[in-house]
Amino acid sequence: MLPGSRALPDPFGLGVASGDPSSDGVVLWTRLAPDPDAEDGHGGMPDRPVAVDWEVAEDERFTRVVARGTETARGQSAHSVHAEPAGLAPGRDYFYRFRAEGHLSPAARTRTAPAPGAAVPALTVAAASCANFGSGHFTAYRALADDDPDLVLHLGDYLYESGGSGVRDPGGPEPTDLAGYRRRHAHQKTDPDLRAAHAVAPWLVVWDDHELVNNWAGGDRDRSPDRRAAAFRAYYEHMPLRRSSVPRGIDMRLYRRLEWGSLARFHMLDTRQYRDPQESGADRDRSITGADQERWLLDGFRSSTAGWDVLGQQVFFARHRGARGSDAWDGYPGSRERVVRGWVDAGVRNAVVLTGDEHQHYANEIELDRDDEGGRTVGTELVTTSVTSGGDGEDGAGDGGGENPHIRYREDRRGYLLTRFAPDALRADFRVVERVSRPDGRVRTSTSFVVPDREPGLQRA
Repeated sequence: MLPGSRALPDPFGLGVASGDPSSDGVVLWTRLAPDPDAEDGHGGMPDRPVAVDWEVAEDERFTRVVARGTETARGQSAHSVHAEPAGLAPGRDYFYRFRAEGHLSPAARTRTAPAPGAAVPALTVAAASCANFGSGHFTAYRALADDDPDLVLHLGDYLYESGGSGVRDPGGPEPTDLAGYRRRHAHQKTDPDLRAAHAVAPWLVVWDDHELVNNWAGGDRDRSPDRRAAAFRAYYEHMPLRRSSVPRGIDMRLYRRLEWGSLARFHMLDTRQYRDPQESGADRDRSITGADQERWLLDGFRSSTAGWDVLGQQVFFARHRGARGSDAWDGYPGSRERVVRGWVDAGVRNAVVLTGDEHQHYANEIELDRDDEGGRTVGTELVTTSVTSGGDGEDGAGDGGGENPHIRYREDRRGYLLTRFAPDALRADFRVVERVSRPDGRVRTSTSFVVPDREPGLQRA
């Protein structure tokens, strides 16, 4: 503490998080904010730098500390902290915490990825998306934490710029500037169920639209650039992302890969920032990923030796005759066909797409597009419903009907997706919450599917 400065109230109310694990390290995150809802977006922090110590240990009591360091939290970064410890052992659980001006953060667990090419018996991954604070309680996050995943994929709409349905206070008016987005993010992280989900495992995050504004896309680069830059900056400040994702004005690179030994390769995509405008040419010429990201993805297929190649991305991937709009891969059929043909031509062993955005659970078989009415099944798409968006929902699971026989399952309930990857099969459990309008909703598994190794398609578990 600086001489003459006042004692700082406990600044760790937003919790801690980790993300983007490698075989020798991980990102550790926190933000100092004793007053998360402060209107100026500074979280009640004084306008001065604060030294924040961090440490990583092999045990929860921190008797075997293996790494420590100090970061400086500064006002221009909302007093957020992104530490990147290296030199850790591969495939290990670790515990971490922070200390600032006499205050100790909660401790949390993270893990490193296995060594490159290492044999891995199993990997449990939870996937979530679409968490509108104002539309309900984050019961799904609490249940996700209780399921104890090894890794969490957040597939977009981590928060909403809109107010929701009035179940809870969303945290101030709709944000349009940096102070507003900082306040909205901070308010989101006051939720104890969300903090619990961050504390059990490292996260891989990508955005969708509501982190900025509903239905924004790459063609809007020249519209409200100040708002876009503010939203991107606040997103980085509140996520466990590496320095390689630091935004540069209205640009921020989020597409990246994670290797999990020989078992899985994750390709995290950004289908918002680089997509071609709908009016930019013929359907088959437009790209939802942009040319550079598409080349990067296809190169990743060609170099992969993983048992499972997993695309983590935002919007509905499979065909959906009669119901999809332009804000999905159906609006970019040439882009989708190039990606699917890319993994087929590369000989990818097992291709799985994990998707958010829909506010419903779906299980889809991906076909290699043809001009006629069918195609060969070459992959699987698992779509997670929303955490809260859409309200309680309705009972009754179904499928895609006669026009969409490749859609094997659909359900309008809130929840998340729990997947278990193993060398011989993938299992997917679709977890649903009875209600989100109250905090006591019961959580259950609605249905489960299995995808055997080298057998694309869905089998009921």
